[in-house]
Amino acid sequence: MATESADERRQHVRAATITALAALFGVGAAFVSAFLTSDLVAAGDLAEASRNQTAQLVVAVAIVAQLPIVQQSGFYESDEVGAKLILFIAFMTFSMWFVTWGILLESAITF
Repeated sequence: MATESADERRQHVRAATITALAALFGVGAAFVSAFLTSDLVAAGDLAEASRNQTAQLVVAVAIVAQLPIVQQSGFYESDEVGAKLILFIAFMTFSMWFVTWGILLESAITF
């Protein structure tokens, strides 16, 4: 760490911030999805809850909502926000949403 340059440290902070933001948005989207399907979970219909399209749309909204935040954060220049970064954000957000929502569904937690 002591031999890191300022640019390497900046890149590390930038990558950690984007990863944390995507993870938080994914977990938040999972809780919103769990809230939207809590009546189905309470009725014991987990299969129907997992197919709820409104709950699945929440993750798409979470992904799209992050893009302006990342662009306005100042971490990336406008030419650095490309397909690779967008795919990374989408993958991390979806992964965290999928795992967290799956745990919430199987735990039969209702809100």
